[in-house]
Amino acid sequence: FAVLGSNVLRMSSGIQIKPKTAVQKSKTSSPLPCSPEPAIKPQPKPSDKLNPKTIDPFGAHSRPPSAFAAIYAKGGIPCRLVHGSVKHRLQWECLPETVPFDPLLVTLAEGLRETKHPYTFVSKEGFKELLMVEGATEKAIPLLPRLVPVLKAALAHSDDEVFGRGLDALVQLSAVVGPSLNDHLKHLLTSLSRRLMDKKFREKITVALQKLEQYGGKVS
Repeated sequence: FAVLGSNVLRMSSGIQIKPKTAVQKSKTSSPLPCSPEPAIKPQPKPSDKLNPKTIDPFGAHSRPPSAFAAIYAKGGIPCRLVHGSVKHRLQWECLPETVPFDPLLVTLAEGLRETKHPYTFVSKEGFKELLMVEGATEKAIPLLPRLVPVLKAALAHSDDEVFGRGLDALVQLSAVVGPSLNDHLKHLLTSLSRRLMDKKFREKITVALQKLEQYGGKVS
């Protein structure tokens, strides 16, 4: 046991000395800026695949950003999400009354199909607040031929939340433009009738149809 203990002691002392000499060498000698031999890369850990920081967002397999996300990233949407302790809100870079509806209202309508935060909130709340400004009726009516196909795409979306945002936006638009929307309703009723078969949307769609009739008048 004495011999074995002394051998272990010498081995352990040798292990302690080697790192010190390695550290000393690394301090005294600096690596060449351009080494002719490529450095050996460490093998990736299995956990790296689960770490979002190791994923290249611009890699070949990454999804390109949507049109709305790209415009938002470039500052083309003049409002930003402000996180509140109880409720989120939008902060406009300028007064919404001064913002041109063309193309912002159409862009916000296209954003209703987004499924990621903060685009979902910005598009929904931005569309709503823009329609609340003074003179919104005169500004929105000329855009109906471009707005209706976009809203139709949201109503035909498979995501329930996207459909809900599209339905709310349609009612908001109807309240602003009134009977001017009547000629376009036929393009939207098909998507509404399909969802009407779903019990969880039946009541909401029924209320929406009643409001469309109210805002559109007898012709609707």
